[in-house]
Amino acid sequence: MTRYVALRLLQGVGVLWLVATVTFALLRLLPGGPFDREKVLPPEVLRNVEARYQLDAPVAVQYLRYLQGLVHGDLGPSYKYVGRDVADILRDAFPVSIGLGALALGLALGFGVSLGLVAGTHRGRPPDHAATLLAVLGMSVPSFVLGALLILVAGLWLGWFPAALWEGPLYAILPALTLAATPAAYVARLTRAGVLDVIDLDYIRTARAKGLSESRVRVHHILRNALLAVVTYFGPLLAVLLTGSFIVEQIFAIPGMGRFFVTAVTNRDYPLVLGVTLVYAALVVLANLAVDLLYAWLDPRIRLGGAER
Repeated sequence: MTRYVALRLLQGVGVLWLVATVTFALLRLLPGGPFDREKVLPPEVLRNVEARYQLDAPVAVQYLRYLQGLVHGDLGPSYKYVGRDVADILRDAFPVSIGLGALALGLALGFGVSLGLVAGTHRGRPPDHAATLLAVLGMSVPSFVLGALLILVAGLWLGWFPAALWEGPLYAILPALTLAATPAAYVARLTRAGVLDVIDLDYIRTARAKGLSESRVRVHHILRNALLAVVTYFGPLLAVLLTGSFIVEQIFAIPGMGRFFVTAVTNRDYPLVLGVTLVYAALVVLANLAVDLLYAWLDPRIRLGGAER
């Protein structure tokens, strides 16, 4: 197991290098630059600004300098937020995005697994139809539409929750619900399909024949084996939550990494775009590693690291 984890982490380093390289190249291939968006600067001023940020060097030299700084944990200065390093910006924004993402992940898994279990164990009956309808609605309504509706109804009309900003626990409710809706719908569909795959197997009938309670059979025998499909979706689920947070953070004016990323792309803030992209890529790499480890825990027949061949 230790060897397997070490190998996957080493592969993750290669993935991050590839992501950094491709992102760096794409940013340099885009027309325009970071200092010609608002107004045209005099040539002398432009040369001084480019020299300050080492943009007057050849692209290959800039790339090598960036990699060298990356190895030492230096993500460089922000072009838009003068006087601030990218690492400082991410240090402030990362806890916000992680807090929102973790809450949305918990809601997506909690609601999705519960709906899928109810639908699968009541196949063809009203609870199954109701859960399926909720799942279809969750997949059909875009996050920007759902977010606007929640702001209008729960925030402005009813006044149950704050409509925007990030100033306390209550401010996280509406954006977390908005971000969790679509993933929860997919989790519900996957859980339902997994439950239907195992509910009629012999060991389920044996568990009931032994006199186990229905709740114990559902949780310890049906659900655990039905969750393998959900675990497979965990990596893409994290990617959905991360990319979805771009829109949600903009709608609710949340000072997280997604909002900074959108601003950085608009302003061609190369170091900030690269920094946010690398953080998101690292999270996806770690999530995929967690998926493999969860596989081995949920199904002991699965072995990692080539222990059985």
